[in-house]
Parts: sequence; C-alpha cells; structure tokens
Amino acid sequence: MPKKAKRKSWSEMIKLNCRAFQIFCKRYPQMVLSRLLCVIWTSLTPYVGIYLSALVIDELAGSRNAARLRFLVLLTLGSAALIALISALLNKWKETRGAGLWFKVEHIFSEKLLDMDYVNLDETETAELLSTIRQNQNGGGWGLYRVMANCEALCSAVLTLLGGISLTVSLFIRRVPQNAGAYTLLNKPAVIFFVIAVMLAITYLAPALSNKAGSYWARNADSHNLGNRLFSFFGWLGYHRELAADVRMYRQDRMCERYNRSKDGAFGSNGLFAHLSLGPIGLYSAASSAVSVIFTGAAYVFVCLKAWAGAFGLGAVTQYVASITKVSGGVSGLISALGDMRNNASFLEQVFAFLDIPNPMYQGSLTVEKRRDRSYQVEFRNVSFRYPGSDTYALRNVSMKFVIGRRLAVVGMNGSGKTTFIKLLCRLYDPTEGEILLNGIDIRKYNYAEYMNLFSVVFQDFKLFALKLGENVASKAEYDRHLAADCLEKAGFAENLAKLPRGLDTFLYKDYDKDGVNVSGGEAQKIAIARALYKDAPFIVLDEPTAALDPIAEAEIYSKFNDIVGDKTAVYISHRLSSCKFCDEIAVFHEGAVVQQGTHDELLADETGMYHQLWHAQAQYYTES
Repeated sequence: MPKKAKRKSWSEMIKLNCRAFQIFCKRYPQMVLSRLLCVIWTSLTPYVGIYLSALVIDELAGSRNAARLRFLVLLTLGSAALIALISALLNKWKETRGAGLWFKVEHIFSEKLLDMDYVNLDETETAELLSTIRQNQNGGGWGLYRVMANCEALCSAVLTLLGGISLTVSLFIRRVPQNAGAYTLLNKPAVIFFVIAVMLAITYLAPALSNKAGSYWARNADSHNLGNRLFSFFGWLGYHRELAADVRMYRQDRMCERYNRSKDGAFGSNGLFAHLSLGPIGLYSAASSAVSVIFTGAAYVFVCLKAWAGAFGLGAVTQYVASITKVSGGVSGLISALGDMRNNASFLEQVFAFLDIPNPMYQGSLTVEKRRDRSYQVEFRNVSFRYPGSDTYALRNVSMKFVIGRRLAVVGMNGSGKTTFIKLLCRLYDPTEGEILLNGIDIRKYNYAEYMNLFSVVFQDFKLFALKLGENVASKAEYDRHLAADCLEKAGFAENLAKLPRGLDTFLYKDYDKDGVNVSGGEAQKIAIARALYKDAPFIVLDEPTAALDPIAEAEIYSKFNDIVGDKTAVYISHRLSSCKFCDEIAVFHEGAVVQQGTHDELLADETGMYHQLWHAQAQYYTES
C-alpha cells in the first residue's frame, strides 16, 4: 500500500469502494450492468447442471426408468444448450461494453485535468500524485482499475455461496439410519457443528493466507513503482527517435545496462520481490494452496461417510461434493475479495485525493461583451504575484495599460517575469495583490471561459497533435478549410502546405498514419501561429514564436507581422531584441518589475537603461569584425 499509509478499517474500505463503484455506475452504466448480469448468470447456472446430474445418477443407480432417464437427459442437454447460448450473449455484451477499461479510467483522470484550475495543474505535487496513481495502476493494477474486478469477485462469491448453501443444507439435515451402528454418531448436532466449524476454519484460512501474501505486494508498491519507472525509461530508451543521436554519440546505452541487467533491482533475481517470493509471499501462497486441498479432502471424507452409512444415494454424493466445494469456493472468494478490496483501499484514497482537488479560482458570472470593434482595454493595476508555496515575488507592483490594436513587446532576461505576466493576463493565475481590469472591471468578475476566449496564445512549449494538419490549426474536427489554409499562408506555411500529399488532411507525425509527415521545429511553430490566428481572438500573444526559425524565415514572419496580427492587440515576448523594432511599444522586465517602457528609439537612446544594455549585448555578435 502507499508509503506511510495505514491499512484502512473495514468501514473506510467499504466507503471508498462504494464511491469508486458509483463513479463507474454513473459514467458507464451498461458496462456495470453487463458485468453484474454476467457474474450472476455464471455464478448460479452451474447448480442447474449439478442438480440435474445428481437426478440422472440417482435414476441410473435406482429404478432405471427409461422414460424418466430420457426426460432427464434431454432436460440436462437442453438446459446446458440454453445456458451456453445465454452465456455467450452475455459475454459478448460484457466484452463490448467493458472493452478498454484502462482507457475509461484514463478518461476519468483526463477529465479532471481538463476541469482543474491551471494553478493546481501547474503544481508539482499534482503531477507527482497523478504519476504515483498511474504507476500503481500500471504496475500492480491498483486503484480504480481494480474496482470492477473486485466487485465482480465479491458478487460472484456471495452468489456462489448462496447457491452452494441451498444445495448443501440437506447434507447436514439428512440422517444416517439407526441401524448404521457407529456411523449414527454423524447424526449428533455436536459432530455436525464441529464438521461445519472445521470446514469454515479451513475455508477462511486459505484466502486469509493468500491475502497475506498479496499484502506484501501492496506494502511494497513504492519499490514496485520505482522499478517500473526505471525500466520504462532505461528499458525503452533506444526506442525514442528524438534521443537516438545522443544515445549513439555518447554511448548512453552503457548507462542503461546498470539498470536493465542489475540483479539487485526490484525485479532482479537478488531483488526485493525475488526475496519476498522465496520467503513470506511464497510461503503464504503455498500454505493457501495446501489448505485448499485439505478442505477438499475433508469434504469428500464427510460426504462419503454419510453415503456409506446409507444417508443418501450415489447421485446425492455427486451433488453434495460439488455443492460443498462451491460453498468453500464462495467463502474463500468472499474473504479473498474483501481482503483485496481492503488492500486496494489505500490506493483508492490516493485516487480520490486527486479527484477531490478543489478549484479555488472564482469562475465569474459577468458576460464578456462581444465587440465588433475589438475595443477591449486591459489594465494591470499594482499587480504583484507569488507562485504557490514561494515567498519570492515573481512580479512586483506592475502597472500597465494595453493600447487597443497596438503591438507590445515584452523583453527581459530569463526569470524576469515575462511568462508570469502573460499567465496573469490570460488568467491562468490570479494576482496575489492588485487587480487586472478589462474595460474597467476586475477580470475575476467575468465568466472565466468567456474571458479566456479573448486570447490566442502561442506558448514557448506549445504542442501539436498527431492528427490532421487542418484539425491542428482549427483545434476541432469540423472546421473552415479556407480559413485554415489562409491562416497557414499568413504564418508562412503556404509553400509547405502545397507539398503535402493530402493538404490539410495530411496527418502530422506517424503515430496514427504511416503516411504522416514529420515537421521540423520551425514548421511546427508556423502551424502553432496559424492555430492562434484561426481562433481570431482580439488579443494575440506570441511567446518566442520564431525561436526555432532560421534567420530567413524569421525575417519573413517579421515582415508580415502587421498583416498577421491585423487589428488585434498583440503582445510579443522575445529574447531577440531585433524583433522589437516592429512593435509600437516595449516593456522591459527585470527581476519581476517593469523597469522601462517606451518605443525602440526612446529606449535605445537611454544609455543608462536596461534595454540599451541588452541591445548592445546582442548587437556585438553581429557588428564585430
């Protein structure tokens, strides 16, 4: 179970598993229904065959009435055929509705991530928690993934137990004849209760020992996860195309051998789980199997003694041996399922710790006015910001107004607060102090989703999907093809588009289509810029949009900058100060504060300013001979 987690009480176990089961019932009701019906059918129908087989054997050992035998055989065959048919249909339904359970669980996590406030999503603790949950799931099958299997096992055990009891009760009620001599001892209540107690004790002991063995896997889940992480990285390093050059140049495959061939690793022959398997895990598992065999022997002895004494005939022997074995299996399954559910409870607690992460950011209720003239004025008023858990201000007392339809360049050294400034502007974070206003109203009062629709952003670490080019540009499956092509042309991708085998329908990368194309870093940035243009938001934010472009492509983007942005208000983050000449105004950030603001010529003329210093620091590499 998770590190430092105490084993959950039975009440906590029931509460956690019930909540998990309700999640599946709400999201995938047909999957749950198909599984439960299949379990009910599979658990109860074997008793039909057991009962009918006993009647056939009794008839063969007794009067041997041909007509009755014919009827019983036909009834047995007919019921078996009907059971098989219905079982096939139920299994087909179950497999259809239950396919891709791993993806269903991942969908639950993905929905939570998409619904989560960015401030929580950006937290290291959130990423670590989700990574641990996934490692527990992928390594030992713990967490939500295990819930449905445990529920099926529990339901199957209860039904098997009830069905077996219904056919076994008469075993203890039917009396040995009085002329059976010493065997009449089997009629005494004390003997009957003793036999039942012994059987129950043995039945309890087998799964208890098995659960004890399983608990070692749960308790050492952290070591299991670490072993999986090391293997999933070093064991597959050679499959990553983007790392292939470095792996070969520096022979990093030798570094992998330390982890891949080590016998002392978690799964090595000298590792933790090898020692546990040779020790307590193996011992408890072997003891569990041995106890199960003892029960089978005890059941046969008791049934055969009563039959030998004349309590019932040969057919009943078949019925009782089969049904009492089912009772044992039911009790064993019940204890095993409950034990596994209890072991899994601590992992479910982690899952719910993730799913219960609150969204503290106020969503707002005011509607953002949709203006055709794009007259949206944004103002930063004494804005300061600290990242959660940090005592250091990333921004301090920033005050600034965005002039509608103008181009603002944001420059400064790494760590000066440029990206934080953009995250606050887009309301990915809320200010620690001060306020940001849209048309004179605090942006926190606006509907969150509507406010974010005002911005198109090309982040430095943008991502493209392994989908069709047009879908990447539009961020949707159904889109305006003419507009998508126009945006690609404005972003400088027209020549590349003409060469693609299927135009906008060409897949990027080869993940889902063998004919997909791999795009370079510069081409990917052009597609990302086209995506921002397609959204057609009043504000466009470009965070180092030309970082991966060659000088010629960069100059092309700059020359078209005004056409690309159009009548939008543009915010342009850059390390290359040459780009600032294309902007109407420049804001220079340093240590979280705006230290200068003005046009390129104004700032360059101030020889004591930060901008002058940065400009000449870069220019020397182009002017020195």
